[in-house]
Amino acid sequence: MELTVWRTFVTVCRLGSLSAAATELGYTQSAVSRQIAGLERQLGVPLVQRHARGVRPTPVGEVFRHHALATLNDADRALRAVRDARDGSLSRPLAVGATPSLAAGIVPAAIRRLLDETAPLQWSLVPGLSSQLHDRVIAGDLDIAVATDAPPGLPNDPRVERRFLGMDDMVVVLPIDHPQAGHGPVHIRTLADQTWVEDNDGSAALLRQHAARAGVTAHIDLTAADLPGKTALVATGHAIALIPGVLTCSLRTDLTTVALIDPPTRGIYTITRRRDPHPSAASLLDQLTTAFSPHRPTHAAHQPTETNADPTLQSSAGTGYDVTPGPCDRSTARTHTGPRGCHG
Repeated sequence: MELTVWRTFVTVCRLGSLSAAATELGYTQSAVSRQIAGLERQLGVPLVQRHARGVRPTPVGEVFRHHALATLNDADRALRAVRDARDGSLSRPLAVGATPSLAAGIVPAAIRRLLDETAPLQWSLVPGLSSQLHDRVIAGDLDIAVATDAPPGLPNDPRVERRFLGMDDMVVVLPIDHPQAGHGPVHIRTLADQTWVEDNDGSAALLRQHAARAGVTAHIDLTAADLPGKTALVATGHAIALIPGVLTCSLRTDLTTVALIDPPTRGIYTITRRRDPHPSAASLLDQLTTAFSPHRPTHAAHQPTETNADPTLQSSAGTGYDVTPGPCDRSTARTHTGPRGCHG
């Protein structure tokens, strides 16, 4: 089997679309279809199934995708190593992954501090959802990921080491002319009749759980494809949304935030491989730990440093945590003075 065909299959699975995969890889859609069909004939089983929004791997296809991704990453690393040896450079780039909210500020700032304190280093930053980042660390595609335990939580996997960085209060993002703009912490009941927009299942679950605890229902009537789309719908007055507090400092200037009383929270963790760690991963972990040090739980019982012992870690309400927000570097003042970790 050719690795080119494997790469096509993995790309189709990642994007959930034959046409999107064709665009990314520079093929026609019919060429992608032929490659997938040929691979299925070779293996003797269907690998993808169609649904209303595109395609997804079958159960057997998901098993193959997992191993194919690991093989492709090993092949890519082998090629890079040969090129580096040919060019006289034997240092491998540091591949970092982060959720979109963390990739918007905190993680790049930590990388900047790392580069200021070390020799020149090639690096890359890849955004993704926590489950995707976890899988890419295991596959060897990423050296370190910064993820969250928002529902459905992080899996317990002995192949990785997971370290707790801090807690993040969720806040509500509003257009700047919203009636609640400029107010102090509000109860979710005050916003229950609003139209909400969400961009992923984890954030939607946090919102629904928080509203349910207050005896109300949050009406998630709009869906966005990603975080920028979500905030754009808020900025144009179509809805309001629940967002991570760490995102406050990176928001566009036509948005503001308001804190919630007893807000939902999510834990933030680093994920690294136990085998073959990158030489600079520990240094970046130190920078991230320093950035989040003021934002750890006030009680030691809530501060897991090695979390593989708990396979069901998930976000919860903000009870028992230090909810004092950190300073925000943005010059534009916001209703919510800053998320935990916003300073770095």
